[in-house]
Amino acid sequence: MKKLAAIAFFMVATMINAQEKLTQNTINGVLEGNQGQVVALAEAFSEEQYDWRPTEGVNSVAEALLHIAGGNYYLASKMGFAPPEGVDIMNLSKITGKDNIIAALKQSNEFVLEKILLVEDDQFTEEIDFGFAKMNKLGGLLAIMEHNGEHKGQLIAYARSNGVTPPWSK
Repeated sequence: MKKLAAIAFFMVATMINAQEKLTQNTINGVLEGNQGQVVALAEAFSEEQYDWRPTEGVNSVAEALLHIAGGNYYLASKMGFAPPEGVDIMNLSKITGKDNIIAALKQSNEFVLEKILLVEDDQFTEEIDFGFAKMNKLGGLLAIMEHNGEHKGQLIAYARSNGVTPPWSK
């Protein structure tokens, strides 16, 4: 009976813990999936295709990837999370080379995933001025997720235009 009670206690404790930060963990999981697909696309493009752009004045593949990285840092910084030491978000666009761009993207992905989990439930209603809009902190978390998803779609279109099949759809 003691063993059964201990198992029941453990299961209840696990279920309660799983409910903590439910919103943050859900956003984190969806974002992590999007980020994985963006990185897979970034790896699928050739080095030469990084300079491709659909038309003049529109971001190239490289610029779109660095824009995602910059967006991760920018949105997180507006929520109170300074970029890691050594990351200059104003100069991300100067990064060149496929491997360096992928490394910068991955670093920004890891950073923002970590920061999402640091937001507490009672902070969701805090208003933040993101520069392009005022919204609460929960809206900011959703904006991070949506921004990555938006540019994943952009990169899928870029890939298809260049004969690159998204790795997950082969």
